[in-house]
Amino acid sequence: MRGYLSRDGMPPAEFLEIGRKEIARYGVELVRDTAVDITRETRDTRETRETRDTRETRETRDTRETRDFTVMLASGRTVQGRRLVVATGLKDVLPDVPGVAERFGKDVLHCPYCHGWEVRDRAFGVLATTPLSVHQALMVSQWSKDVTFFLHTVEQDELPDDDLCRLAAAGVDVVPGEVDGLVVAGDRVTAVRLKDGTTFAREVVFTTPGAVPQTDLLARLGAELYQTPFGSYPVVDSTGRTTVPGVWAVGNAWASPSRS
Repeated sequence: MRGYLSRDGMPPAEFLEIGRKEIARYGVELVRDTAVDITRETRDTRETRETRDTRETRETRDTRETRDFTVMLASGRTVQGRRLVVATGLKDVLPDVPGVAERFGKDVLHCPYCHGWEVRDRAFGVLATTPLSVHQALMVSQWSKDVTFFLHTVEQDELPDDDLCRLAAAGVDVVPGEVDGLVVAGDRVTAVRLKDGTTFAREVVFTTPGAVPQTDLLARLGAELYQTPFGSYPVVDSTGRTTVPGVWAVGNAWASPSRS
């Protein structure tokens, strides 16, 4: 982990364990399971409360459409609540290239600011997923002067001349041709292999995963969604409240990568 004040260099598993201990102090039950479905029940209730004006005067008011949410878990257990916070985030979809998924988070990386310092000055490869991957290649060139941009399934004529000029100015080599896989020796990437058998010695490979929002449960509840280039996201107000009363979305469950 990098960039967390007082936690720089901490192993992520240790950070999560500390977080679990902290939330336990507040009476939070941590359930290790998968939510597979959510239903809600609407009912009318009557609530009696004291008014602020006097402790002696009480009033009864209708609290209509109180919702009880039932979350079904993969284990068969159900959990109920009057409010629901959805924090299901995004799912990374990696390029279908042998070795990428296996090495992701090790020497196949995605964020130059999260990982650049640790791998600085090594031989970088950037595996294109879209023409926008040019931006990633330019960013990682700040951490190494040895950067090779593999076009993979992106045709060179899809790139504007301005992009090619910027890559050349940054000293980034552009290699056309589809990537066949990563060459791994021991526990590290040593090269990128093209379909024609050509290999390029590389130590680190950057690529941009596709980000798929995990909004299935919100859709089942009837939350209004809107389309973005990155998928469907719930319509929310400034607090994250969705169009379903009693339901909030937080983190990347509501903010697309373009807004987070």
